Amino acid sequence: MSTTAILSTFRAAVRGVGALALAAYLTAGVSAQGMVEGTNYLRLQNPQPVETGKNIEVIEFFSYGCPHCGELEPYLQTWLKTKPADVTFRRVPVMFQPRWESLARVYYTLDALGDEPKLSPEVFAAIYSKGVPLWNEKDFLDWGASKGLDRKKIEDIYKSFAVVGKVNRAKQLAAAYNIQSTPTLIVDGKFITGPDKVPQGHASIPAALDAMIQKARAERPKS
Repeated sequence: MSTTAILSTFRAAVRGVGALALAAYLTAGVSAQGMVEGTNYLRLQNPQPVETGKNIEVIEFFSYGCPHCGELEPYLQTWLKTKPADVTFRRVPVMFQPRWESLARVYYTLDALGDEPKLSPEVFAAIYSKGVPLWNEKDFLDWGASKGLDRKKIEDIYKSFAVVGKVNRAKQLAAAYNIQSTPTLIVDGKFITGPDKVPQGHASIPAALDAMIQKARAERPKS
């Protein structure tokens, strides 16, 4: 799919034009029985410890600078509204280039403010629908202020040691999981998938996650 087509799909979904299509695809094409190991997902040879205790962990390795992540975002947002209670979702930004490192700071700044769930879709929309270069610090600060955030506060967080530490930790996690592309989804530290591995691509990710969560739940020790 061309970049133009990707961005067109993303804009339509954000505006709500694609809402019916999202709902139609959420359960299409994937089931726990239909997920083929080695084709639709891989089992990691070296599983990683989760950071969510008893909850099953779902990680999205992503970047605001990745248009495919932007295309996936509306589907993830729909899935998050109905994800199982025993599942914790978190994002880890990937930094394949300098701009993406700046955008990782954007992510952790919004996360520290507690505004990431609300504003992540708007970050994608600003970059891909409006052409705002949020990897530039000034543009991000101006954009944050336009969203009602305190400009000085977001600047302090953006430059803080805490955010630098989280960025470095994200690099370590991406290396531990050997992340080669975005978006990549990890379930419970041991299953890996992405839109390129499942039928219907991005639209099948919510159902694929549910299927992999079911597998992970079945493999966990019984309490």
